[in-house]
Amino acid sequence: MKASLDCIPCLFRQALDSARMFSADPALHERILRDVLGWCKDMDMSKPAPVMGQRIHRRLREITGVEDPYLSAKVHQNRLAMRMLPGLRDILRTGKNRLSLAARLAIAGNIIDMGAAGDTTLSGVRKAVRQAVKEPLIGNFSAFSRAVKKSTSILYVSDNAGEIVFDRLLIEELGPQRVTLAVRGFPVLNDAVMADARAAGLHKIVKVIDNGSDAPGTVLEETSPGFNAVFKNADLVIAKGQGNFETLSESPRPVYFLFKAKCPIIAARAGVKIGAQVLAISAILKKVREQNIR
Repeated sequence: MKASLDCIPCLFRQALDSARMFSADPALHERILRDVLGWCKDMDMSKPAPVMGQRIHRRLREITGVEDPYLSAKVHQNRLAMRMLPGLRDILRTGKNRLSLAARLAIAGNIIDMGAAGDTTLSGVRKAVRQAVKEPLIGNFSAFSRAVKKSTSILYVSDNAGEIVFDRLLIEELGPQRVTLAVRGFPVLNDAVMADARAAGLHKIVKVIDNGSDAPGTVLEETSPGFNAVFKNADLVIAKGQGNFETLSESPRPVYFLFKAKCPIIAARAGVKIGAQVLAISAILKKVREQNIR
């Protein structure tokens, strides 16, 4: 998905928020914003916005020497979600269509986002859970359900810490024995890394791999050969969150996306309203389906 002009002010906000996470020094904040101003002049708008986000965070790590300023936030988010997990399981038991409800609950966890207009508070997450139970999933769930049933190998590309606990509910419905879970290769924002998968207990039920990249999304040109092989060969790929939608929506293979629409640009691209619980499909999968209809 190409970057939009409207992505630029959002990148500035993210750069400033992140700089303040890295350091309390106003001089550093100004330095990184001036860097971003210079980069935006020559920004390749044909690439997804997370590519610029990756550059910003690399620069912050270089300037400060701080590897993961979001670590304490991620620990808190994982603990918050783990405390909610028994109640979420109770909700799932009441569902008539457990796969649909598990998908919606996984999307509810996508509100735990420190890169977009998320809400990491307990009240915000609880509100997202209530929405997940009451409101529909926007997208072709029947096609998704059929793809799940016929797949023997599933790659599940995670998004954020905390959210990854919610993902566990859906992974358990998919069948952990056929799922490989992918996390980021290096810390960026509050995106989930290997430690977060372990905090959610997912390493005990599925194979967990990292993608070898520090992008706040999945930029295939930069992911590891091991990840690329799993991505290419899996029967089904499910990717969580807006960053993965931005970077994989035009991927060379079919991908199903699950996310909460928090950005007006992404909502418009998916054809939904802000706040919607989205099940989207990649451009290539959409093209194949349209050809089959004809």
